[in-house]
Amino acid sequence: MIVLGIETSCDETSAAILIDGEVKSNIISSQLVHHKYGGVVPELASRAHQRLIVPVVDEAINSAGITKEQIDGVAVTYGPGLAGALLVGLNFAKAFAYKMKVPFVGVNHIEAHLYSNFLGKEKPQYPFICLIVSGGHTQLVYVKKPFEYDFLGETLDDAAGEAYDKVAKMLGLGFPGGPQIDKLAQTGNPKFVKFPRSFLDEDSFNFSFSGLKTSVLYWLKDRGYYPITDSGNKIEGQKLSDVCASFQAAVADVLVGKTIKAVEKYKVDYVTVSGGVSANSELRKKLYKNAEEKAIKVFFPELDYCTDNGAMIALVGWLLLKEGITSDYNLNAVANLPITGNIIFRL
Repeated sequence: MIVLGIETSCDETSAAILIDGEVKSNIISSQLVHHKYGGVVPELASRAHQRLIVPVVDEAINSAGITKEQIDGVAVTYGPGLAGALLVGLNFAKAFAYKMKVPFVGVNHIEAHLYSNFLGKEKPQYPFICLIVSGGHTQLVYVKKPFEYDFLGETLDDAAGEAYDKVAKMLGLGFPGGPQIDKLAQTGNPKFVKFPRSFLDEDSFNFSFSGLKTSVLYWLKDRGYYPITDSGNKIEGQKLSDVCASFQAAVADVLVGKTIKAVEKYKVDYVTVSGGVSANSELRKKLYKNAEEKAIKVFFPELDYCTDNGAMIALVGWLLLKEGITSDYNLNAVANLPITGNIIFRL
């Protein structure tokens, strides 16, 4: 079975071809237009998707060495995400499937992140704990079997990736902030500032990063580093690296602490991490260390599959289409689509 996967939930236009679950192409076009605004502008994202969707899909098909007539099905993100951006991919997928007379299926973007670790050569075994951590989502999920899981917790305010972007903006590092902070933190002292770790209630698997973000803000304000002005006292050099390392350590401590706690409660042997923040070096180092001490196997996606990508959409679509699960042409974009974990009521 040859499946075309399309992803347009935010600011990456991506398409991929999978043949029997194996990635043959995965094309990602990131939208640089948002950098000067310090965040994703929904209207600009939609316009960029409209401009890019056709050439990106064409490149995915050509790179896979197939023709569009060989495609057996189309999988596309229908939520969650930016409504306008989602509609570009969804409407294209419907038109493509209708023209080629093949089935199409809507895919939950967060579910696709959850299964992104199955794109690699080594795959986790069920059951496992999955930490989904990105710019818009921070969630813990207990995965019992394919498409069956318990939702354990989520962020009550800022997602981890969102906190990274906001702190990076305070520091004058630009957008997206995660890679910039991670790079600077490599030469910083994580104990330079003892920023708070919000673990909430003892039995809670929810997250909160707004307090940490505010602590960084007040630390900078108290020392005259914020707001940034041309004539102001800008934080830079070793001190900037130290603050980045201190902030990153606080985020990683909470993410790893909650994940290990879930592993112990549900007595699983496998942990997966997915989403854009799964590329973060401190998170990887800390989780590997903690998991090794408890003989837990940890899986991170390959870097190409950490961010939003068409391959993960195609994979979930392939799994659904194999079971005869398809979507109607009246399927609409759902900006706040939750994970249901029940394929009967998913679509």
